[in-house]
Amino acid sequence: MALVLAGDWPEWRGPMRDGISAEKGLLEKWSLNGEGLAWSAPFGARSSPVILGDHLYLLNTFTKGDAVQERLVCLNADTGKLLWERRFNVFQSDVPMHRIAWASPAADPETGNVYVLGGGGTLLGFSKDGKQIWERSINQDFNLFTTHGGRTVSPVIDGNLVIIASASSSWGTQSNRAHRFMAFDKRTGDCVWVSSPGGRPYDTTYSTPIIADVNGTRLLIAGSGDGSVHAMKAQTGEPVWRFEAAKRGINTGVAMSGKYAIVTHSEENFDTSEMGLVAAVDASGHGKLGKESIKWAVHGVQAGYSTPVADGDRVYLVDNGSNLFAFDAADGKQLWKQNLGSIQKASPVIADGKIYVGSESGKFWILRPHQDRCEVLSEVDMPISNQGLASERVPEPVLASAAVARGRVYVVSSDHLYAIGPKQARNVEPTRASPLPKGEGEPAWVQVEPTELTLKPGQKVTLHARLFDSKGRFLREEKGASWSLESLTASISDGVLTVPPADTGQAGLIKATVGNLSGAARARVVPNFPWNENFESMAEGSVPPWWVGAVAGKYQVASLDGQKVLAKPANETLFKRMRIFIGAADSSNYTIEADIRAPEKRRQMGDAGIIGQTYSLVLFGNRQRLEMWPWQENTHRVISVPFEWKPDTWYHLKLRVQNQADGTTRVQGKAWKTGDPEPAAWQVDKVDDIPNRSGSPGLFADAQFGAYFDNLKVTANQ
Repeated sequence: MALVLAGDWPEWRGPMRDGISAEKGLLEKWSLNGEGLAWSAPFGARSSPVILGDHLYLLNTFTKGDAVQERLVCLNADTGKLLWERRFNVFQSDVPMHRIAWASPAADPETGNVYVLGGGGTLLGFSKDGKQIWERSINQDFNLFTTHGGRTVSPVIDGNLVIIASASSSWGTQSNRAHRFMAFDKRTGDCVWVSSPGGRPYDTTYSTPIIADVNGTRLLIAGSGDGSVHAMKAQTGEPVWRFEAAKRGINTGVAMSGKYAIVTHSEENFDTSEMGLVAAVDASGHGKLGKESIKWAVHGVQAGYSTPVADGDRVYLVDNGSNLFAFDAADGKQLWKQNLGSIQKASPVIADGKIYVGSESGKFWILRPHQDRCEVLSEVDMPISNQGLASERVPEPVLASAAVARGRVYVVSSDHLYAIGPKQARNVEPTRASPLPKGEGEPAWVQVEPTELTLKPGQKVTLHARLFDSKGRFLREEKGASWSLESLTASISDGVLTVPPADTGQAGLIKATVGNLSGAARARVVPNFPWNENFESMAEGSVPPWWVGAVAGKYQVASLDGQKVLAKPANETLFKRMRIFIGAADSSNYTIEADIRAPEKRRQMGDAGIIGQTYSLVLFGNRQRLEMWPWQENTHRVISVPFEWKPDTWYHLKLRVQNQADGTTRVQGKAWKTGDPEPAAWQVDKVDDIPNRSGSPGLFADAQFGAYFDNLKVTANQ
């Protein structure tokens, strides 16, 4: 059992993930000039802080010169003193610079470790003293759909798992774009399960899951980009039910009121022309939940960003216009409404019979809810922000939820972190967290882990067959499972997979059968360099099975002018702009080159390029430019030179990336018409002092009328 401090706030919505603290005696008033202010620190963020013991963790943005990075800071929660910080890059993402660092960290009471998911899809684990334990490039392993929205789900920890969610398109049967939930071993970073319970996503979202015990089943419940709220068994990812709530993605999290999930959104409904919904949905159901599962519903309340909170008798939520509502939890009757401003993102927190919430209008409120009214205890106007142009500066917006720990309330604005409460933090007695419930009865689920493996020729890996009961509770590891392979040329014995030494790319399943139950892990084998691929040996309509993001029908081998090429067909949907990753995320020090061609229609010509070690080298058709970048949205780090690129003509791109002894990385690129002599000089040459030291080779296209690739070559640098 884990040792937990009674005053901890280890995740975004607190120790029970419900936005409620059990602490008493919290302040009712404070001011920026010192009354009730324990300390403040110059660390602003859009994410919420989490607290474990005397350590406070916050994810925010670090900017210095041209460098824009995400940063995890660790402060002494008692004093506000900075203990350590760790910075990491964003790369191969469409998220803009002002919308990174969205997700809150998650701290684990059992190990003391802290986990963070960056806006660009980097998932990291750190020890209490800031030592990196492991790192996963979720973007390269799963090809995340990281859009200009920047919306990123905060991790949650359940038992031995760190769980996140995002729209993605990896390989094989999971190459389709879908909103997926992913669980990783918190000690090793190995992937334990991936669940795809819904349909095609309309949006990226930041609906962070809640975990609730409903009739003995431990459910992970969250909104999804497909407009549904999904429930899965938390330890296995097995889908249990879904509730179709809206015609667009769901950003808000779910609150629980008894066995009912409180669902909210501000999108278009299926059964009414009104925008927005708050509803109590029976979470004990199975399959697709219908109207019979709705205890009550109120249409027209547009609460699309701020997650509700329920205290048993009442449900509280803040709509997009910063109006705080109270509803009767039994029948959904509106009890009262209190205006807090004009625009809202932050979610309310309940503690000591009070509601703590900030608004994007630059106010922080302490409120006492009553049955028939809301009493304002404190209304603090935040100081004028230092961000942006002086003529456009406004009060510091509060986008993040408050955190409550050890007698204090922690508030983060765009510019500062404030600790509200006594100068001396409370001492709290440690308590024991309840362990995960043990399984009973017969096995109902076989889980093979680790999964989503990226292997190399000759590699060995040990897999485990783990059995769970019908309620998703762990029973035991099965040593006598029968193992088999599907679409993989390898050998397996007692769960030990051995990949042959031949440099052959492949992908398939590793299956474990126990009685009449079977489970499977997915694995792809990436060959060693050099690679030479002209696609002539491949069937039309196919793609290499081990390429991540090669969505069926969105990239495929096709014939062009009597030869086979890789084609990105014309597409004017969200698939117009696509990346695929064709190797391992830990690859480094190599050169990638390929022939590239694009048509021109309606005076529009697409963009296409290659990716090496997270750096892109791209030809821009309309702009007639050759550009190199690690993260295109950080325009300060983009190198651009003129280049005449004619439509329906093959050009050769070459990108060389080399890590240097001084810790920098040198990135060089050139382009020329296929068949012409290679230019002696590099047209793009940059030494990156905040480098990406590894990354998968890949391809990039942003082309509504299609693009073509041929003669792909990857070689290790000499």
